[in-house]
Amino acid sequence: MDNLLKIDNGETVKRSDIPQLSFDVFRRELLDFAVNGGQIVHYFAYEDDGVLKVMAVLRNDDGLYVTGSDVAETYHALTADCEKFHMFEREIAEQYGVRPYDHPWLKHVRYHANYRNREDVFGNDYSQDIPGNYDYFPVEGEAIHEVAVGPVHAGIIEPGHFRFQCIGEEVLHLEIQLGYQHRGVEKMMLEVPRKRMPVIVEGIAGDTAIGHSLCYAQAIESLGSVAVDEGARIVRSIALELERIANHTGGLGALSGDVAFNPPAAYFGRLRGEFLNLLMVLSGNRFGKGLVRPGGVAYSMGQEQRQLLIDKIKETKPEVEHVCDLLFMAHTVQARFDLTGTVDRETAEKLGLVGYSGRASGLAYDARVSFPTECYAGLPANMNNKTDGDVASRATVRREEIEHSFLLIETLLAKNVETESVLAGECKLAPSSFVVTINEGWRGEISHCLLTGAGGEILRYKVKDPSFHNWTGLAMSLRNQGISDFPLCNKSFNLSYCGFDL
Repeated sequence: MDNLLKIDNGETVKRSDIPQLSFDVFRRELLDFAVNGGQIVHYFAYEDDGVLKVMAVLRNDDGLYVTGSDVAETYHALTADCEKFHMFEREIAEQYGVRPYDHPWLKHVRYHANYRNREDVFGNDYSQDIPGNYDYFPVEGEAIHEVAVGPVHAGIIEPGHFRFQCIGEEVLHLEIQLGYQHRGVEKMMLEVPRKRMPVIVEGIAGDTAIGHSLCYAQAIESLGSVAVDEGARIVRSIALELERIANHTGGLGALSGDVAFNPPAAYFGRLRGEFLNLLMVLSGNRFGKGLVRPGGVAYSMGQEQRQLLIDKIKETKPEVEHVCDLLFMAHTVQARFDLTGTVDRETAEKLGLVGYSGRASGLAYDARVSFPTECYAGLPANMNNKTDGDVASRATVRREEIEHSFLLIETLLAKNVETESVLAGECKLAPSSFVVTINEGWRGEISHCLLTGAGGEILRYKVKDPSFHNWTGLAMSLRNQGISDFPLCNKSFNLSYCGFDL
């Protein structure tokens, strides 16, 4: 571990303190860490004074680490030895035109020209380069047939393409191609005025506006040495948990609909609206936009707002419990959920699954416990009782998280701390520095990473939505399943297209 710098979540460190290794040593350190149970938070490239560099942020049970290296135009892919680097190396190849040789399945992530205007390492003509315009992985055999779904779907969802290789009704392989929602968020963050940045990060994934804006605000606060008072931290924590409850209730409703059990689908849909309305009580917006800002929160929470939250939580808790009982006690639902779309613990660990999808497969990691921010260090942790890796487990973990979030919100509201609207001005950021922030969004680990230049300007802004880890988990859940199980598996993971596409 001598070649890795141990850091804290949200800690600003000088870039000169981060070990800069030869690439051979860098590669060996990362593989040793990952193969021995560590996970990858970030692995990305950036340019500094014309030199292309790579940086890795790693985590294990002992903490958070960072290290870096220069990288050549071609290098030996880490994915050749460890699956955890698969998506990260594809992203680096696309963004900076660097070729990782021996990568098992090198293809585009989001379909855009690389940042350095270099030749496309995928060997494609960008004038013809649109998502889905490449040779999908084939499964050969006389009885094999292929089913293509999307990017335009029957429901009101974002575009993504799914290519199923089947024998009869059984799925042998599913390949997922996204990229239709790419907006260039990371480049945009280097080009817009600081006052525009919070609006951009809130739109990275619209259903995770609190989670992403919290990562951004914490990074700016750390780099700018901005303090946040207790009242603002309470409101931020409550908002993050309300976002979790709203999305989990909506997700359980969607699962109900996919097994044609309409009463709980309707009840969960109505309850989701109740929790979105509580976010509006805090911020004036049903998705919490405009609330979290560097320095604190943009809206005060007085006694009136606090009482509204207390009363509504007291009213809706038994309603959620009753609807969950209706769903989970139905034998027809159990028959569809149990043993469907299973991702075992070993596979989940190899893929680096995060959030409730990982916990449902037996990976206990929760950023609120491992790397607590805001008020979480003083709050109780959650426990998961069903971790078989199937749809039933993912649904059960979501139910448990709703109940846990109720407990956290009630605990925070009981503190009865006055909250005033406090915002930081245009603070100067620490020069030649680095910070990474991690929070447990409702889908799992959200992380933003910032590097500053000699004048305090932002040199690189890296975003990672939990969906970046978990889409491959959805593909694996369809192995040897009936193709008709895809909607159920898809809803059980409940991943973000735009959060992945950035």
